[in-house]
Amino acid sequence: MTSQPSLPADDFGIYHVLAECTDYYDTLPVKEADGNQPHFQGVTGLWNLGNTCCVNAILQCLCSILPLVEYFLTGKYITPETYPFLLPSDCSEVATAFAYLMTDMWLGDSDCVSPEIFWSALGNLYPAFTKKMQQDAQEFLICVLNELYEALKKYHYSRRRPYEKGSTQRCCRKWITTETSVITQLFEEQLNYSIVCLKCEKCTYKNEVFTVFSLPIPSKYECSLRDCLQCFFQQDALTWNNEIHCSFCETKQETAVRASISKNHFGDLDGGHYTA
Repeated sequence: MTSQPSLPADDFGIYHVLAECTDYYDTLPVKEADGNQPHFQGVTGLWNLGNTCCVNAILQCLCSILPLVEYFLTGKYITPETYPFLLPSDCSEVATAFAYLMTDMWLGDSDCVSPEIFWSALGNLYPAFTKKMQQDAQEFLICVLNELYEALKKYHYSRRRPYEKGSTQRCCRKWITTETSVITQLFEEQLNYSIVCLKCEKCTYKNEVFTVFSLPIPSKYECSLRDCLQCFFQQDALTWNNEIHCSFCETKQETAVRASISKNHFGDLDGGHYTA
């Protein structure tokens, strides 16, 4: 592994480093590869270890999400944040290997690095990924996010308020436990479904939390991500065998369903972070 330069002193300083690297690279004129051309941070290829081109693309995407880059390069994955009642879980081999890979890609001086250490760590948990076979990129992404979530989740304990029973006040020392992780903060979203019964016209709502979901591709020669999202979020009619039980009619009825995202971290389709 290549040597690691000193990091910015504050947590947000790394953003200036990343921004300068990406902004400078974007302003360069397009020209043919030159053996003397300097290496730019974050613009690093991954060696193909045998049918790993598709899953390498997933790693490239993950290692290009600036808040995630900042989280790993500043050591937050091993340094607990100084908040009360915050207990970090032990850092797993997968998270450590991912941090090494992120470091090589952003702070190293090589044009191409090997993800073999990360593959080895993940393969210990998912042996299918150690085989020299074509792998499903979405399944690989789900496994990586799950392992990073388990390794990086933190528990926040909050004390319940005292309560009174009869004339004696008793202090309840039970705790409410909640989990949080940089993975849920960056990748977890919530879908809201509005379901309208086409007979009684009553509307019900259903929520669903997701990290990954599949988008339909419109039937035209060329389309954008925005086109795919608009296709997914357009109203859909459920009829025949797809009818939904209406609690008001107390029987299955034809319904109109429309989905929307109620939680998005920041940015839009043209910039910022959009996990869909």
